[in-house]
Amino acid sequence: MTVYNFSAGPAILPKPVLEQAQNELLNYRGSEMSVMELSHRSSLYDNIIKEAEALLREVMEIPDNYHVLFLQGGASLQFSMVPLNLAVGKKVLFVNTGAWAKKAIAAAKNVAGVEVEVIASSEDKNFSYIPEINPEMIDQDAAYLHITTNETIGGIAFKELPTTGKVPIVADMSSNILSNDYKVEDFGVIYAGAQKNIGPAGLTIVIIRDDLLNAEPVFAPMLDYRVQAENESMYNTPATYSIYIAKLVFEWLKNLGGQAEMYRLNQLKAKILYDKIEASPLFKSPVSKENRSITNIPFITGDSDLDKLFCIQAEAAGFKNIKGHRSVGGMRASIYNAFPIEGVEALVDFMTQFELENGNGAK
Repeated sequence: MTVYNFSAGPAILPKPVLEQAQNELLNYRGSEMSVMELSHRSSLYDNIIKEAEALLREVMEIPDNYHVLFLQGGASLQFSMVPLNLAVGKKVLFVNTGAWAKKAIAAAKNVAGVEVEVIASSEDKNFSYIPEINPEMIDQDAAYLHITTNETIGGIAFKELPTTGKVPIVADMSSNILSNDYKVEDFGVIYAGAQKNIGPAGLTIVIIRDDLLNAEPVFAPMLDYRVQAENESMYNTPATYSIYIAKLVFEWLKNLGGQAEMYRLNQLKAKILYDKIEASPLFKSPVSKENRSITNIPFITGDSDLDKLFCIQAEAAGFKNIKGHRSVGGMRASIYNAFPIEGVEALVDFMTQFELENGNGAK
């Protein structure tokens, strides 16, 4: 039986990457050591982390005036680290689009000296759309505007960025980094947990514009972007193996055709599933059509018992981790970069069979 992993994260990795890691597991480039055993100060590992940064800069077209940091603590640490570095004594603006935005807002409120203002929210409709953001809503004295470019749970995404004037945009891009057509220069800071499109859990990518590095030291050096940048992400021992896998993923992505080709493929995968949902007499999307994510796609029948039956039968058929988040219900297909188009096609076939066996009632 073929297994397709729809997990929202940690998520599927490219098979060629896993095979290369397997081949190099015990003996990395003739060292007779695993990457997991290499000193992070060794020349072998220095090449790995430098290659990883160079590849990421290439595939994302990161300008020279941005630092690339390989950090730890997940995106959740960045909820506090960003305001601590950029906004003490200042106001920060937020768009509340779902569970992850809410967590970022709560964390910022706990940072002393930071004023938090939520300028727009879609909570009124269970985060099923992206709220409108007008330029006049942006206080030009604010330190930054924070957005979550893709809400993993709710399945909504920013297709267009708000116009913010001189206020930089800070983006939690954990679930759609490297899978879209965003331009790095449109952001002041991008951060992302690795475990969806980049590599194993334990690594966080931060891309930060030079002028946003804090001038005053942060009380904890590990939480200071300037310290991390000056030490080239090795103030302490980094997540060495996760960075190595990330490097392999960046190589895979480059060989595939880069971010533009990945975006095209992701749009195609999403279209196959959304077309099925739109044509289905049984399944429907709980998300506004204009704001639908191409990486996390929730769908429901409208009958909780039928949703449960679908999840049970799908799991038995090899469609793993298809159950939706409890706040949305139903099902959720997370089809990140490494997820094969064959898996989406197989899911659509399974949905059609389920319709035949469980009635074609109107939506």
